[in-house]
Formats: sequence, structure tokens, C-alpha cells
Amino acid sequence: MDRLKSMRVFQAVVDEGGFAAAARRLDLDPAVVTRLVADLEQHLGTPLLQRTTRRVAPTPAGEAYGARLRTILAEIDEADASVSGHAHELRGLLRILALPVMANHVLAPALPAFMERYPEIQIDLRSLVAGEPALEDHDLTFVGGNVPLPADVVVREVASSDIVLCAAPGYLRHHGTPRQAADLGSHRILKQRMPGLSSDRLTLQHPSGELPPLVVPVQPAVVSDNTDALLRATLEGAGISSQPQHLVAPYMASGQLRAVLAPCITGCVTLVAAYPGRRFLPARARVFLDHLAGKLEVSLGRARAACRR
Repeated sequence: MDRLKSMRVFQAVVDEGGFAAAARRLDLDPAVVTRLVADLEQHLGTPLLQRTTRRVAPTPAGEAYGARLRTILAEIDEADASVSGHAHELRGLLRILALPVMANHVLAPALPAFMERYPEIQIDLRSLVAGEPALEDHDLTFVGGNVPLPADVVVREVASSDIVLCAAPGYLRHHGTPRQAADLGSHRILKQRMPGLSSDRLTLQHPSGELPPLVVPVQPAVVSDNTDALLRATLEGAGISSQPQHLVAPYMASGQLRAVLAPCITGCVTLVAAYPGRRFLPARARVFLDHLAGKLEVSLGRARAACRR
């Protein structure tokens, strides 16, 4: 039995949720996939998968084995890449985990140019919905700088940006543009729900930090813990919201959003990329980080210029 091949096939079945889907992904005959998994189960002496008419799911033993296996296979791939030369490293699968709002508004816009430049790198982009990020299962994990991470994780700052008030031009034409902080009280405010913080006030500050913060009472029209929903609502003209500039940079540069009460901000935020410190970082991950940081630098520069206009 080709033990390594059987391991890869088992992992593909778990990832794809079935034998047929794994066979298509690996370009193998379904019967071969079934046999290799059965051989692996026989070798280990325990069932790894529960098979029903509707789905395939790992058994408890399969879950434990798969968790260890994913790391082992990734390290084998990385070991191969580390000695195969730069050209070989710039191909293969790049596994990325990110919060949905980052995936939609930061990573996705950066993909076309990256794919054009590195056509042999395939992207597996997954959403971090809730819970602790599964860093071991991914080459790069993108989170906010305020997210707690294990001590043995390597963290690279990708972008640091202000949180700005913004609105769609259509909303401002219909409801007027606030000229001073007190004007916000008569506007539709789209507010993010934050644990331990009141939703009926906004704290404005100057980017220089030289002036004391100003707390402004507001009556939110919408309160949500979904940043992406608030951003989409803002783009559609629902009201004024506070958004990290690295998220809204493309929309501000294109004129889809306009800054409100600039240069005042409501805070600042950092976007970081994290990966396990003991793991070799593949060159495909390094070039993606460099590409993303460069794109964000240009986009943020345009957005800051738009804020000054």
C-alpha cells in the first residue's frame, strides 16, 4: 500500500465530503479512492469514515487522525518545496483562512492580479466564522490585530488603518452631509454591536491624537454584529457607518463611498497575517503576503487622498 497516497486520499474525502468528489479532485477512479481508504482503515485497524446514503463523515477516530494528518501532509509538502527550488515553490495549493468581511473586501479584490502573475498557485480560501482560528490547517490566517493568538504564532502586520465615517453619495445627497459632530444625531447611523460598549454613542477623535476624544449621542437606525452587512448597507445608501479604511479603500477611491466629518476617525485597526511559528512558510505564501501588502498600500493611499478632498 502506498501509505502517503492513501493518507492524501483520505484527507481529500474528508475535505470534499464524499468519495466521488474526492475522486474528481484527485483525478482518480472512484473505485481507487474507495480501495485506498479501505486499505488505510485496514492498516490502522479501525474505521475512519462513517458512510451513509447521503454523506460521508469521519468517525471519532477519523477526526483525530485527520487533525494530525493535515499537519503532517502540509509539512511534507513544505519540506519538498524547501529543497525543490524557487520556481517549484511558486506553485501548488495556498490555504488561506480569513474573516468573511476580509475575504470579501480585502482578499478577493487582490486575487485577479495575483493569479495573473502566479498562474500555478491555486487558492483555497476559507471563512473563519466563529471560534479559535485553526492556524495549523492553513498557510495564512488573516484576522484583526485585536484577536488573541497563541504565543508560538508568527504575526505579520499587513495593514494598519483608521476607522472612518463614510456614506454613499446618494445618501448624502438625499439627507445632507454632516458638517459637525452634533449633526450625526439627525442621521441614520449604522452601528456595529460591540461587547461591553453602548450602541447609542460614537466616539470621534483626531488622527493626530492631539485633541481629546468627543463622544456624540446617536440613535442608530441599524445595529449589527455583522461588519459585512453594515458595509453592504452603507454602499446601498442606508446610512452612515464606521468602517476600517482598508475595507472601504476601493469604494472610497472609486467614489462609491465618501468620507464623513474627515479627518475625524472613530478609532484604528490592524490587519495581521498569522501562521504557526514552527512551520516553514512556503514561498507561495510569502509572495501572496507581499502582493496583498503592496495592493493595500496603494489602495489606502488613494482612500486617504479621497478623505482629504
